[in-house]
Amino acid sequence: MNPAPAPAITTVDAFTDRPFAGNPAAVCVLDAPAPEGWMQLVAREMNLSETAFLHPIDGGPRYRLRWFTPAVEVDLCGHATLATAHVLWEEGRLAADATAEFETRSGLLTARRVDGWIELDFPAKPADRRVEDPAELEAIAAALRSEVVSAHRNAFDLLVELADERAVRELAPDFGLVKGITPRGAIVTGRSSDPAFDFVSRFFCPNVGVDEDPVCGSAHCCSGPFWAARLGRADLLAHQVSARGGVLRLRIGAERVALAGQAVTTFRGRLQGAAGL
Repeated sequence: MNPAPAPAITTVDAFTDRPFAGNPAAVCVLDAPAPEGWMQLVAREMNLSETAFLHPIDGGPRYRLRWFTPAVEVDLCGHATLATAHVLWEEGRLAADATAEFETRSGLLTARRVDGWIELDFPAKPADRRVEDPAELEAIAAALRSEVVSAHRNAFDLLVELADERAVRELAPDFGLVKGITPRGAIVTGRSSDPAFDFVSRFFCPNVGVDEDPVCGSAHCCSGPFWAARLGRADLLAHQVSARGGVLRLRIGAERVALAGQAVTTFRGRLQGAAGL
């Protein structure tokens, strides 16, 4: 009896139209559920901000999708979902005009192709609790090593507005202190100095094993509603100004956010360490 083939794994740069930019995610398409411990080991081996694992539900076309950082499983991840949908279409697992459907820890998420971009339908996660306590604001400023214009929280993250794009780009946080000011991560944002974009951001999440996430879709489920309210419109173009950089088109609704980006495959291989599957 021939052994089962080693699982394939693909690396995709998400929220970019060129290789070696945006946010890289690994995507592992499986025939059936895999042990959680094995998936965590693979994510640690890949050492990217997220590795996505998925398998068809009852033969498809809907998939069960999970995301792992090198340290933990996470509840919501935009760039790895975009990368996953890209792989399904690129490998012919879904028809070019089909909608990708994923059952996740954050409910049903979908992806579709729109004018050469991939649009994700995600839950809105507005930062609806403004930070007012002076001591808390002082701790945030100390962790970020920057003056803070305003700070807000949602269930996942801390959203911090800085004075301008330059302040966001030049930020050099104290990651040890950042761990103490937010459960998952700190979204740092400001108005864009480039008229082509509405706002810029960076995302720091050392509590889940990633000091800076190059481009984070789920963070824009928070920053998107913030800037939509601030600017008075629902359609936005966002620029995450990490060293790799990435671009997102956003459409903000009352309860959902449409996140659109592009993606490029950079690597394909097979996992030889499949023991435990």
